[in-house]
Amino acid sequence: MMQYIVTEYKTADKGRIEICLNGNFSLWLYRGEANELSLAKGAELSEEQYQHMLHEVIGKRAVKRAMHLLERQERTEYQLREKLLQSAYPSEAVEDAISYVKKYHYLDDERYARTFIRFHQDKRSKTRLKRDLMQRGVQKDMIERCMEEEFAADEREQIYRLLEKKNFCPDSADRNEYRRIYQFLMRRGFQSSDILAVMNRGYDG
Repeated sequence: MMQYIVTEYKTADKGRIEICLNGNFSLWLYRGEANELSLAKGAELSEEQYQHMLHEVIGKRAVKRAMHLLERQERTEYQLREKLLQSAYPSEAVEDAISYVKKYHYLDDERYARTFIRFHQDKRSKTRLKRDLMQRGVQKDMIERCMEEEFAADEREQIYRLLEKKNFCPDSADRNEYRRIYQFLMRRGFQSSDILAVMNRGYDG
């Protein structure tokens, strides 16, 4: 059974203590937590003590942090995991937190995707929405299913509105302006055929 030795015990900011175990990985505890566990440089931890610290102390704190993050803003599983890892929670504690919030439906990628599509579909193309959701870690098959069921916007109407905002007039636009507007719409994720149809003939919906 593995033994863990505290090889470094360093005071950090915000009342935290950095505990280095066996000289190769660190955990962050608050001073009160470290004192309660009787940790100091040279202290030895059994596997049982280590697991208790990892799951019952740090893991439960990670759950509270996850709940706080989700109360402020809905996130995908990928976004929440990255946020917790950036806060120096060990991966085991992060998975404890993810499991907890998923179990009680505080975290739901499908709900997130559907809400995101409904909220943004009037201003973003279907391609842009898919790309945005993939960047947020939503699985491709889930995105496709949610898009099929939730996306109801008219992309040619969206293009027409954007052209109006840009004060684009096909009769007076020179070649450079035409190319610039076309590339702008392509970057937004609209299909070339839809862009050209609206730029050349307007919107007839």
